[in-house]
Amino acid sequence: MDLYLVLGLQPGASAADIKRAYRRLARRFHPGINPGDGEAEATYRQITEAYETLVDPERRRAYDASGTRASDPSVMAFEFSGFDFSRAALGQQAATFSELFAEVLHPAEPLDSLAEPGPDLHADMTISFDEAMRGAERHLVVTRFDACASCEGTGHVRANEVRCASCQGTGSTRWARGHMVFTKSCGACRGTGLHRTARCTMCGGLGRHAHSESVGVVVPPGIHDGARLRVSERGHAGRRGGRTGDLYVTVHVKEDRVFRRLGDDIHVVVPIGVHEAVLGTRIDVPSLEGPVNLRIPPGTRAGQQFRLRGRGAPTAVGGRGDLIFETRLVLPEVVDERAKVFMRDFGRLYTSDLRSELRR
Repeated sequence: MDLYLVLGLQPGASAADIKRAYRRLARRFHPGINPGDGEAEATYRQITEAYETLVDPERRRAYDASGTRASDPSVMAFEFSGFDFSRAALGQQAATFSELFAEVLHPAEPLDSLAEPGPDLHADMTISFDEAMRGAERHLVVTRFDACASCEGTGHVRANEVRCASCQGTGSTRWARGHMVFTKSCGACRGTGLHRTARCTMCGGLGRHAHSESVGVVVPPGIHDGARLRVSERGHAGRRGGRTGDLYVTVHVKEDRVFRRLGDDIHVVVPIGVHEAVLGTRIDVPSLEGPVNLRIPPGTRAGQQFRLRGRGAPTAVGGRGDLIFETRLVLPEVVDERAKVFMRDFGRLYTSDLRSELRR
């Protein structure tokens, strides 16, 4: 991989050019700007690796001289160093071809493989029926692991250069199989012979710490009971620089004493008297925007429905359901003898009409 090409630069680019190119590309491909985009995340890692190599004068000189990154674990920097006949190739020192090639060709474990994505967080939130219809913004207090500010989530901080203890500063390790002697890049320092970082003391090398924070949750108008909202990158931070998880909020909508939702339609039960059902009337009924004057025509029956289109719950595509009124007949309360006489007279007038319904 050509590191200059990754950043869109020529080999003679200045340090300022490298920093400008990195900032421009990092803003474009950062995982926080492209959540869930694996290709963008892989590109961002390449950009970061190219920048870290080219911005360091020593690593850049090594790269310009060899054409490979001294810290690139995918480059199998090994070589055959000759034979050693000073000892017998017996027992564990005797190598089969499969063991030999497994040791020689196995690349060093990349540090990126230590990064772990952060787990998602899950929470519940209860809102009123009115908030569900109009939309709202609520805040939840969650306890989450956040990236350590001291090491920026990497788990390591820059320190004075010290010689690698594994390879004694040579950048390579030497071992023998039988009479054959090999050397390959040191996996501990990634072939540099030096350690330039130390474990972060603030987070113990984990790259994150626990804290509580208030997270804003935007509830869209018309949300259904049981719907789940996603708040990007408000879950736990990843370990050692891994991607931050998301926060998923399950919304519970309280029942309303007047409105009842069925799909995207809102139903309202309207009580009317016998005289209003027979003679007709106009009454004020509730809606999501306030009272609406509804005409009840003469001869209205119990359970009859009246529909106002486009006055129901907001939908995800920008429309609205309907507002449906259903009549409920309320019988008068007979409280004295005068009322009883009136009801008997009313019954004598309409008994024949009632019985005619049975004969049909």
